[in-house]
Amino acid sequence: MKQSGNAQSAVKIDLPRAIWKQSENDLLLVISGSWKRDGPDLIEEGAVADRFPHRYEVDGLSGYDSTLPAYLLAHIRSISIPPTEEIALDGLPADLRGLLELALSVPEEIGNQSTSHDSSEIRKLGKITLEIWAQLRAVVDFTGKTVLSLWRFFTGRARFRTVDFWLVLQQCGVQALPIVSLISFLIGLILAFVGNVQLTNFGANLFVADLVGIAMVREMGAVMTAIIMSGRTGAAFAALIGSMKANEEIDALRTFGFDPFDFLVLPRVLALVLMMPLLTIYANVVGILGGMLVGSFVGIPPVLYWTETLTAVDLTNSSLGVIKSVFFGAAIAISGCMQGMRAGNSSAAVGESTTRAVVASITAVIVLDSAFAVIFTLLDI
Repeated sequence: MKQSGNAQSAVKIDLPRAIWKQSENDLLLVISGSWKRDGPDLIEEGAVADRFPHRYEVDGLSGYDSTLPAYLLAHIRSISIPPTEEIALDGLPADLRGLLELALSVPEEIGNQSTSHDSSEIRKLGKITLEIWAQLRAVVDFTGKTVLSLWRFFTGRARFRTVDFWLVLQQCGVQALPIVSLISFLIGLILAFVGNVQLTNFGANLFVADLVGIAMVREMGAVMTAIIMSGRTGAAFAALIGSMKANEEIDALRTFGFDPFDFLVLPRVLALVLMMPLLTIYANVVGILGGMLVGSFVGIPPVLYWTETLTAVDLTNSSLGVIKSVFFGAAIAISGCMQGMRAGNSSAAVGESTTRAVVASITAVIVLDSAFAVIFTLLDI
């Protein structure tokens, strides 16, 4: 029985304990047991104080690893330290005291802090608001620099390689025709099928031509082309410029006296602004042809379908989508180049910038299209 009691006593001693003993003018922290990372759970006795211990008692401490200094450091840093108050480490082993003094001499990083007010909804709302404001400022700043670069181009002071411009123009134009053709043709088919189902109930399936024509030239042609170019060309701009930044090629351009905006951003903005109206017109024609194919299947002769389309689609309607496409092209190019220029210096950061470029481009296209819809409604167009 005596041996059993001694065994139980040994087990109790090995349990890690932190006993807080405080009086009016004194705070003592008694540390005992074996503080091991894979050992038993910590046992705390007494109320954990919101002030620093005046002294420590470690007579019952049988061993420790990083668990003990981590516990003490977490408690110390959880208290706002008055400038005039010194942290007492009396009673701790010399090696543990030196470790804590070294840790306390280095300020804690803000990102590593875990405080209770982080969960405040007001604080979260404030952080989100500040992030949105910072993003808006960055967009305005980048757009302003792009406008200045365009001004230097029109005044003959911008410098970039002509071969780069023609290469980007080819990538934005001819190489984009297959995917634009496919998507526009399918959109025309879908609009014609849906319109025919509804208009047949009224015996007016001929007006499928009006529906497809007006929808394509006013909205769907420009918007779908812009979304395609956002995922195809805007992402390519961000990936290319982001890779150049990761490889420090943009810094090399600055070293040689070239403005990165003139050399990288300007030719891409010009190319996409020039090609977007042409791609939109092409998408409108292909979409109408898709609707005509459906019309021929439901009994509308192609000649009659084409004549009805020309009657419904006047010059005003057909120009609205083309006008919007110019702004869509500028928004896509600016979003892609901006995310590329703001990318980090790693391959993972390049991938993240590409994703952000696609999201930002599509968002900008939808926002601009909504604004144009309001303006055209107010102008009764």
